[in-house]
Amino acid sequence: MDSIDVSVLQNAVDWLKAGRRVVLVTVTRTWGSSPRPVGALLAMRDDGAVSGSVSGGCIEDDLMDRARAQLLAGQRPEVATYGVSAEEARRFGLPCGGTMQLVIEPLAGEASLTAMLELLEQIGDGNLIARELDLASGRSRLRPALPDEQLRFDGKTLVSVHGPRYRLLIIGAGDLSRFLAVIASGLGYQVTVCDPREEYADAWSLSGVRIVRTMPDDTVLDMRLDGHSAVVALTHDPKLDDLALIDALHTDAFYIAAIGSRRNSDARRERLMLFDLDDAQVSRLHGPAGIFIGSRTPPEISVSIAAEMTAAKNGVKLSRALNVARAKRREQDSAACPALAGAN
Repeated sequence: MDSIDVSVLQNAVDWLKAGRRVVLVTVTRTWGSSPRPVGALLAMRDDGAVSGSVSGGCIEDDLMDRARAQLLAGQRPEVATYGVSAEEARRFGLPCGGTMQLVIEPLAGEASLTAMLELLEQIGDGNLIARELDLASGRSRLRPALPDEQLRFDGKTLVSVHGPRYRLLIIGAGDLSRFLAVIASGLGYQVTVCDPREEYADAWSLSGVRIVRTMPDDTVLDMRLDGHSAVVALTHDPKLDDLALIDALHTDAFYIAAIGSRRNSDARRERLMLFDLDDAQVSRLHGPAGIFIGSRTPPEISVSIAAEMTAAKNGVKLSRALNVARAKRREQDSAACPALAGAN
């Protein structure tokens, strides 16, 4: 779940605690080009305050009119559709004739507050939760979501999925790991940092990120990585990185990467071929990790890795020219600053 949407839910809870009425708006379907994806959330307070967005600002004013006129009076959830015609799409600023279907749900009182608090608690515990909303009664219930379950709406029941859908294992607890963990958390990943070295793990403290001190290869096995998992090795220590990478490359993890110079990355691939890995498995390793953006500092390097990871998650094939440019710059940087030999 997008961290922006978690903030929307938190703001809704805070407003309910203060005794305000709230509407929660969920994007349930889109046609053509739309500014926000299915599942995006927006919360509106009875005085006009807004958290989140379902259209980038195009239809929010009209939504508030609907809320004030109907939903804040305590009515049940309803369905709204915008951009059915080209004229309406132009009126609301929806691009390319895009159309959006929304479910608008009123929240008020202790029952709504209790339900939303339970949802936030489940998300905070790292659980993937399905919320089933019955539009006829306005009642909702929570249950564990299936790993690949998606939002669905049949006109009567809205099933939305909340919680961390993607996981990231970072091997190493250095400065680079800290910046990458912050970015990944913001992208909605459930982040685990693994480092058995006391001098690194003892100093680690980052809210919302789990730190484990087991050996990385054991951690890979314990996490049971799947197609919604990513692994990034950042220690520069083959004893820690390589063993974990061997096990990770046997899984369905969608992104597996390690920092290092081009020379070191080539050497790592040669080492991995000595184990029970074939060419196809080794070719899945991204190394040096990240895309070429001229990055030099840990925050910039983290951005480059997060960008490549996002591309892999979204099925985007990056240009080989990026890898060539990256390799050339790595050769220059590794001589100037060996510590940044994995930068991109």
